[in-house]
Amino acid sequence: MFGIIDAIENWIRDLLISLITSNLTTLFDDVNSKVGTIATEVGQTPQGWNTSIFQMIRTLSDNVILPIAGLIITFVLCYELITAITEKNNMHDVDTFIFFKYVFKAAIAVYLLSHTFDITMAVFDVAQTVVTQAGGIITNETSIDIATTIAAMETEMEAMSIGGLVQLALETLIISLSLKIMSILITVILYGRMIEIYLTVSISPIPFATMTNREWGNIGTNYFRTLFSLGFQGFFMIVCVAIYAVLVNNMIVAENIHSALFSIAAYTVILCISLLKTGSLSRSLFGAH
Repeated sequence: MFGIIDAIENWIRDLLISLITSNLTTLFDDVNSKVGTIATEVGQTPQGWNTSIFQMIRTLSDNVILPIAGLIITFVLCYELITAITEKNNMHDVDTFIFFKYVFKAAIAVYLLSHTFDITMAVFDVAQTVVTQAGGIITNETSIDIATTIAAMETEMEAMSIGGLVQLALETLIISLSLKIMSILITVILYGRMIEIYLTVSISPIPFATMTNREWGNIGTNYFRTLFSLGFQGFFMIVCVAIYAVLVNNMIVAENIHSALFSIAAYTVILCISLLKTGSLSRSLFGAH
């Protein structure tokens, strides 16, 4: 009689341990996968992330925004010429050098406007180089050793009661579901950043048209700051992922499985919040507004 009860108890225990192990394996696989996904996504340039969207944005910029930028640069250059002539003692002390200066500034303005996309993409190419190098280091050094982690947890689970195993199984199911939800939120954050980049790039000819003017130049300067802040936001995202992965990887799971699991959930929430704040942090550091 007691042998049958013990056999049933062992069967239930083995079933629960197998369920928990499966949940934990999926959970840690999701962690490793998300770390690698973020490192890959933020390292993409606008033209590399989605070629179709990039071509659409470039077409809109060339056909809709560029003509407006042409009108703006015409106004700016006329204003520059009038200001250059009248600021010298109300046209009584005109130096011929100001015309050479004006032609030089006009040439620079036209060159910037005609190479808007090349210059804009160069900013993101620089940022991508930094992000890609950082992502390679992070992906290689912060991957969780699933086999070792599961083995340490199984040792503790074998000493737990059936009630404790049932509780742990429910916890792993809830936390695994929570991590999947957090994974969706992280994907939304990554896609939101890329959409913001495309929106910013689409309007690039207008701020470029103002860069050579003293009074209006702050528009173009701030635009450049915004481009760098968006580009290097990816680097800050990579750093957030690195901190998250190291925290999860360094957990002492053998002492308290329950604490370790809820720590993973807490770290994931912190990761989402940190990724959300990278945009404002990057803008603040680069002085973009």
